[in-house]
Amino acid sequence: MLKLLLQWLGFGKSDENDDMKKYLIVGLGNIGTEYANTRHNIGFDILDHLAAQQEVSFDSKKLGDLTNFKIKGRSVFLLKPATYMNLSGKAVLYWLTKEKIPMDRLLIVTDDLNLPFGSLRLKTKGSDGGHNGLKDVQDKLNTNQYNRFRFGISNEFRKGRQVDYVLSKWNDDENEKLKERLDMSCDLVRSFVLSGLKITMNAFNGK
Repeated sequence: MLKLLLQWLGFGKSDENDDMKKYLIVGLGNIGTEYANTRHNIGFDILDHLAAQQEVSFDSKKLGDLTNFKIKGRSVFLLKPATYMNLSGKAVLYWLTKEKIPMDRLLIVTDDLNLPFGSLRLKTKGSDGGHNGLKDVQDKLNTNQYNRFRFGISNEFRKGRQVDYVLSKWNDDENEKLKERLDMSCDLVRSFVLSGLKITMNAFNGK
């Protein structure tokens, strides 16, 4: 009885219980200065913003840059894959497995051409939508049922110019609004960790 009481109070918990408190947040993007601050790299930018808010720094680890922080008894790992966008799934699978993190505590952060600029949408499953990073994640995880947070980058490009558009930098109007959108994106990630999917979807989707 005493042992159970101590565990309930937070003492002497098993490694298994500790593992269940881990979360992996993965921002998709491309490494290299030429890709910095481009639309396709918003996943990296959101994680950089969150790391700065939590006062933690990324270190180069296997298959990506990694950092982590604690928040109300939960351990949150932030990963920026170093495999380039089209091979993102390899890093996701490696760190999920290494840290023994359950699939339902994985969140992929990515750009979405089909959403207006700055629009936020959290989903639990779906197609890759033609996104090569999501396509590789789905392939490596062998499922399309994983949590993804899509950040709208709009589709204001001429026919045949999609690649140029997603790899281009934000315009002046977008840059002016980006800080507030990054702040809200970080709030969404923390809500996902602390409050779960349903509450977070209701609070942030479409904002």
